[in-house]
This record gives sequence, structure tokens and C-alpha cells, in this order.
Amino acid sequence: MKNKKLVAVGVAVLAVLLVIFGIVWYINRPATSGGAKTITVEVVHKDESKKTFTCKTNEERLAPVLVAEGIIEDDPAETGMFFVVDGEKTVYEEDQSYWAIYQNGEYAQLGVNDLPIQDGDSISLVYTVYTGG
Repeated sequence: MKNKKLVAVGVAVLAVLLVIFGIVWYINRPATSGGAKTITVEVVHKDESKKTFTCKTNEERLAPVLVAEGIIEDDPAETGMFFVVDGEKTVYEEDQSYWAIYQNGEYAQLGVNDLPIQDGDSISLVYTVYTGG
């Protein structure tokens, strides 16, 4: 009987902690900005050639902009970092490649689906080969 009470208390504490963490995340999640904005998207291909796109949008997150502009072909919600960018696909199983995302010169901490964009942002999608460590 004592073990059942401990388990019940443990589950209750865990549930409370999950709610608290959820609230903290919601309050501190990356901010978005509504309204018209212009962003620049640079694609750096495997051969290091570059192509720049200027995008005008009302979207708050990056993925819908990339899809609408035809910069990416696949649904990033399903493919993660392995979508086709400007006609070039990364295949991690072949050469450990993926698309690294940079926002205003810094490595993005979120993927294209979650990355908030602001007017004037500079986004880079860089063909990257994972080299370990």
C-alpha cells in the first residue's frame, strides 16, 4: 500500500512539473512578428555556389515562406533538415549531409517550421556535411 501511495505522489509531482515546464516554455518561446516583412534567403550549395532570394511575406515562421517562394520543395514538417533546397537534396545516409540554417549569421536553434522571422532577417541555408564531434 505504501508503494502505491509513493507511485501516485510521484505521478502527481511529475504532472505538475510538466505543466510548469509547459508554461515556462510558452512564456519564453521565440517571439514572432505579424505584418509585412522582407527577408533575404541565401542558399549555399554543395559546390559552394550561392543564390540569393528576396522574400516579401506576412508569415511569422520561415517554412511557409520557403515553400511559397519555391525555395524548398519538400514538406519540412515531414523531412526535418533533409528537404530539397533550390533543386538540391541532402541525403544523410549517403554523405551525412543536411541543410544548416543560419539566421542573421548565427546557427539557428530551431528548424524551419518553428523559426520565427522578423523584418530584415537574413537567412542562410547551407549544404553541410556532418564531420563528427
